[in-house]
Amino acid sequence: MQERWKPSVTVAAIIERKVGGRSQFMLVEEFTRDGLRLNNPAGHLDPGESPIEACAREALEETAHTFVPNALVGVSLSRFERPVPGQPTEDITYLRFAFCGELGALQPERSLDEGIVRTVWMSPEEIRASAHLHRSPLLLRCMQDHLDGRRYPLELLSTDPSVYRIGQLLAD
Repeated sequence: MQERWKPSVTVAAIIERKVGGRSQFMLVEEFTRDGLRLNNPAGHLDPGESPIEACAREALEETAHTFVPNALVGVSLSRFERPVPGQPTEDITYLRFAFCGELGALQPERSLDEGIVRTVWMSPEEIRASAHLHRSPLLLRCMQDHLDGRRYPLELLSTDPSVYRIGQLLAD
């Protein structure tokens, strides 16, 4: 029997501020197996949480700021192949839920997730010019969707209560 294909579900926080009427986006600079890269504050959906909860958690873990998602910007699918020494190429597909929202207070006592070096604010032009340093091509897609005004109500997503029971079982 063939193994069932399962994309990795991820979430991303699209965090914008205006400085002098111009947009800037908060990104994280992180160490990866490919070196130092830029990304949206993002990460994997964990058992026992909704995509909205995962986005708030990941933003906090990667930026040390609270983040409250208030709209879905988009859902994207991407795929890439990563060479693995001495093994077949690793084929990875990501299903990303991108949210915009309100950036809250910095929690200075929090340390950033392992691998995260710092947060940076960049203009759309700076982000486009640094594409060679992006961890994911979805960084540009999410930013552009946000700049294009794409906003969908959070009610578009629902999480069945059974998700939380599974999370409780794993915590025990």
